[in-house]
Amino acid sequence: MGLFDFFKKKPAAPKVVVEVLYPQTWENGEAPVEPTVLAAEVLQPTPGEAVEIQVPSHIAAEDVAPVAEVVETVETETETETETETETETETETETAVTSETNLDEGLTKTRKTWSERWNAFMANFRSVDEDFFEELEETLIGADVGAQTALQLTDELRNEVKLQNAKSKADISRVIIDKLVEHYRSQGVNEDASMHFAPEGPTVILFVGVNGVGKTTTIGKMSARYKAEGKQVVLAAADTFRAGATQQLQAWGERNGIPVVAGAANADPASVVYDGVKTAIETNADILFVDTAGRLQNNVNLMQELAKMKRIITRELPNEPQEVLLALDATTGQNALQQARLFKDSTDVTGIVLTKLDGTAKGGIILPIRNELHLPVKWVGLGEQVGDLQPFDADDFAKSLFGSLLIGDDK
Repeated sequence: MGLFDFFKKKPAAPKVVVEVLYPQTWENGEAPVEPTVLAAEVLQPTPGEAVEIQVPSHIAAEDVAPVAEVVETVETETETETETETETETETETETAVTSETNLDEGLTKTRKTWSERWNAFMANFRSVDEDFFEELEETLIGADVGAQTALQLTDELRNEVKLQNAKSKADISRVIIDKLVEHYRSQGVNEDASMHFAPEGPTVILFVGVNGVGKTTTIGKMSARYKAEGKQVVLAAADTFRAGATQQLQAWGERNGIPVVAGAANADPASVVYDGVKTAIETNADILFVDTAGRLQNNVNLMQELAKMKRIITRELPNEPQEVLLALDATTGQNALQQARLFKDSTDVTGIVLTKLDGTAKGGIILPIRNELHLPVKWVGLGEQVGDLQPFDADDFAKSLFGSLLIGDDK
């Protein structure tokens, strides 16, 4: 062989490595019985020279996923894993059909079941109407998330009512107490203004406040869809510029419902977004402007000052606005929701409460202390993921749905 013959010789084709990946580990030296995905990676260093892959005989051809399909799946899963919690929530709720709605009776199933269980356990220990009886009653009410102050007040009233009616049997005692609870729920709504207020002319501004995660943005999406279906022209302002994905979440609702959304750049001044939103609402002759604000810590003075700045901008352009400042509270948090309501009421001019996720909790009793101790009307309740599941709150219907089974002795 000549000196340069080595360089003229065609090099041998590199060895091709085929790696078969099983989704399950082998046990007892045998392959998995039903592998779900088989991914094969082929290294082909020489162009134009295809390499045949030998699939093990125990693997069915239909179980083999094409390489392109596997890559696409991996990319999709990666994107899904990097989504924020907010975007995931949006996808779940915005893709839900809106053809039906949950009624109040269905939405209170968990709360009613808990009330029944607590009440039945309490009455099972009934021996006589003495001081121990009323102490246990107070503990039962506190356990049902009516709040310590409200539970103490109710117990005192019930103590007098039981004596007044001379109730002694278990059935009489139960009737008197449940009747009193129903009356209490209903009486709170006598002078309570749970209606929505709208401007006599020009756009009505509805400002949403509340901590992160309570469902402000989702509630705005549902409520805006509801009012648009009633024939009103709606605009949304994405003033929550600090939470990752908040603007995109509101824009997804706007796109879905065909409602324009005014948004700014990430970390933009929320007040500037509010200003643009108000101007857009005026110029387009909109009926309602919904403003989504950042989930602010109630004890953070700077954030509260920011909210005050936003309100000043609104009232400068629309002197009688905002008509509504709605505080969104998560019903599943129980007493934490009550504490949030206290702090927000002290810091802002809250006009009403939107109690979300009522269908997913056994703590629906939190409505009573919110109305009884804070004198804030609950204007809306969320009973599910669909648009129609956001419903106006009615104290009478709520009391019937919550205690009705106990009144008729039916644990439904």
